[in-house]
Amino acid sequence: MPKLSVVIPCYFNEENIPVTARELVANEANFPPEVSFEYVFVNDGSGDNTLGALQQAQTTYPGKIRIVDLAANVGSYNAIVAGMAHATGDCLAVITADMQDPPELMVQMYDYWKKGFKLVIGNRQDREEKGPSRWFAQTFHWLMKRLALKNIPDGGFDFVFFDRIVSEEVVSLRERNSNVFYLMVWLGFPYVNIPYVRRKREIGTSRWTLSKKIKLLIDSLLAFSFFPVRAISVIGLLLGAIATVYGIYIIALKFMRPDEPEGWTALMVVVLFVSAFQMVALGIIGEYVWRGLDAARSRPLYVVKDVFEQK
Repeated sequence: MPKLSVVIPCYFNEENIPVTARELVANEANFPPEVSFEYVFVNDGSGDNTLGALQQAQTTYPGKIRIVDLAANVGSYNAIVAGMAHATGDCLAVITADMQDPPELMVQMYDYWKKGFKLVIGNRQDREEKGPSRWFAQTFHWLMKRLALKNIPDGGFDFVFFDRIVSEEVVSLRERNSNVFYLMVWLGFPYVNIPYVRRKREIGTSRWTLSKKIKLLIDSLLAFSFFPVRAISVIGLLLGAIATVYGIYIIALKFMRPDEPEGWTALMVVVLFVSAFQMVALGIIGEYVWRGLDAARSRPLYVVKDVFEQK
């Protein structure tokens, strides 16, 4: 009798919880009768009454909901890892609390899992939301596909269904400053992807700020790609070649025109350009060094304040 654990990270989702819990439980009717369910809601240090809403949902649907209450906000990806660590199912799914991803797609995902696929991805073929968020998401996944993981599906994804083996591997890695969904693909298990259209958010306001998006882009690139460091090497070699040619030109000019005044403008352009490159290079190297230090300290990815469950 297979058991499905659905992990839902929550951050300022007080208004979403009643709708999310209702839709998830109602979706059980689409599954074969032998499947049992567990919903692991992870409260990621929310400052509103998300925990109270989760406890109310737990009372409404007894025996189905487990609440993992974290001591502080650690980010959605670490919250997902916390939920995976507390899930007990044979297979797991991760879905957002704002219901922008269709829970009914999990039925098709489950069918692929029964066929032997360890990882099933719901990739965003399109999205109803417009504006900067749409543009940033498209740019982010375009960059990741070309600079880091070439085998990820187009359009990006954060709606996944996977075997317990995948969950155990991700939890055991305890990787920091990374992207948990890309980490699942990086493990190398064959996967199947199901395209869908991401819904527009109807309840609440997204807390996914621009600074968090930029951090995710930097974390994902540095975690899965050597492109930034390789780019430093390539640009350094090009600048070295240009400097060599320019040095030969200056020496030749000195012999041919010994009384020619030095070119102040050209000199300053070269100095400023090289200095700017050096600062950027040091910044990129510093990002790698900081991540190495963060990993060496071995601090926990999250601290669980309490776990609420009903038998």
